Parts: sequence; C-alpha cells; structure tokens
Amino acid sequence: MRDIRIVFMGTPDFAVTILKKLVDQKYTIAGVITAPDKPAGRGRKLNESAVKKYALSENLTILQPTNLKAPSFLEELAALKANLQIVVAFRMLPTMVWKMPEFGTFNLHASLLPEYRGAAPINWAIINGEKKTGVTTFFIDDKIDTGEIILQKSIDIEEHEIVGELHDKLMYLGADLVTETVDLIAKGNVTTIKQPDLEEKSAPKLFPHNCKIDWTKSLHEIYNHIRGLNPYPAAWTTIQNGDDEISAKIYKVGKEEIKHNYTTGNIIATKKELKIAVKNGFLLIQEIKLSGKKKLEVKSLLNGFSFHNKAKVL
Repeated sequence: MRDIRIVFMGTPDFAVTILKKLVDQKYTIAGVITAPDKPAGRGRKLNESAVKKYALSENLTILQPTNLKAPSFLEELAALKANLQIVVAFRMLPTMVWKMPEFGTFNLHASLLPEYRGAAPINWAIINGEKKTGVTTFFIDDKIDTGEIILQKSIDIEEHEIVGELHDKLMYLGADLVTETVDLIAKGNVTTIKQPDLEEKSAPKLFPHNCKIDWTKSLHEIYNHIRGLNPYPAAWTTIQNGDDEISAKIYKVGKEEIKHNYTTGNIIATKKELKIAVKNGFLLIQEIKLSGKKKLEVKSLLNGFSFHNKAKVL
C-alpha cells in the first residue's frame, strides 16, 4: 500500500462533502486549494468559499491563488509534497500543476463521461430528459473532461426530480467514488479506460439566455427545462400583464397533458390556480418569483396579485 498525500482542489458545497469524506476516512490532506475570497452583498464583505470554511474548521493548510501559473504558487504547491491531487468543481488546471504529483491528478465529474462534459452536467441531464446519470473519476489531461476514466457509478433520475435533489444524491455518490478511487491508487491497482471522442451531449455553462423558457417547445420539454434549473439558477420568462412586462422566475411546476384551444403562452389565472397554455397541455405553476417580490407559492401570490384576462408569457 502506497502512502498517499493529497492536495484537494475545490470551491462549492458539492466539493465540501467529498473533502469531508476524505478527512473522515483519515486520508492525509497535505493542503487545500480554493478560490480567492470574493466581495459579496451590499457591504461588499469578503465571502469565503464553502471549501475554505470547512478547511479552516479542520485546520487544513489553505492556498488561494489568483494565478495558477504564478511561480510563487507553484513553489507553495510543490512544498506541500503531495503525491496525488483531487479536483472537484474547481477550474481548469495548467499542465505544470496537474502533472506535478507522482500519482497524477484526478477529477470527479457529475456525469457518465463522455456524455455531458462541461460546467453544468447535472442541470443538462435533467433539461434533456435523461433517465440516468452518474459520477465519473478520471485522470486530468490537457483538455476539459476528456482524460482516461478510472471509475463510474450510475444513478436513476426520477421523473419529477429537480436539479437540487439530484445534485445532493450525486454529491454523496461522488464522495464514495472518490474514496474508492484513492484506495485503488494507493494499492497501485488502477486500470483506466480511454474516453471515446464523443461530443453529442454537452453541458455548457448556464447563462440567462439558456435559462429562458422557450414556450414554443412541448409541455414535457418545458417541464424538464424548469425542473433542471430548480432551485438554481432558475428558469425565467417575461410576463405581459396588461401594459406591464414583468420578469419572473419559475420554480415548482406540474403538468397537465390535454387538448385545448388556447393560444400558446396564454396565462389562465383563477383565485387558486395559475397555468400557462402550451402545445399539448398546460404548465401548472406552483411556485414563482415575480421581479422585486419574494418567491411565493401560487396560492399566496394570487391572494394579492391580479393577472390581466389577456396576460401571456413572452
């Protein structure tokens, strides 16, 4: 059994769960690399990453480089004397960083590679209506998410599951996969599989333009789009309510598959129900946030907000 010294690289909550499992399993963590503190909120107070907060609670050595190629950072990294690096939800590494440790650098990715390479694999799996996804560990190379696969675990996506729920399942599944991967490396027992050169299903970063709801799509496509962005970053639309145009984020929804004679995009509002006509049915809005207002259950919204009888989504 090899003696493993790990440098862990990550930033959000997803990465914390994996780091915590490594600490709980008594692996040697030589250091933690995470994003620099960022100003946030009205007071522009410096905000520490989730990984940094956890690393501080465990008295782990922390580095927060702004430039991963800076000689000063490379010296500090080398001084940690790690022989394995693990990357979870961090950023692309320069060659001199991922090639540094003796046993390599591996990444945990929240998809069944080679499908859904990119920044938002969990969201896009749901948006595209997949029935199955998973987690993959792979050795990093000079491209994004293309390195040789070490291990994979798959999981079913439930019909009405939202991205927040799937994110947490994959986070815990990923923690198990990372520790299994470290054990294989420690035993010198790794057999990798070269990824096929597929680019059919990608997972690009989410921006406002690809989070906007396209109401010309089918009921099922719109439903999947919304649950694939709930709770974050949230699907959005513009509501034409009389003379007002209101931006709205839509969270919890249901669907009703039925023939109707409404124009696509028409809003049908009663005292208890809010639904939107689409091609082959109605999207039932259950939770929504109008611009400048709190996120509300629809019944609460309808108590104090009136929709015009010709209201529609754009």
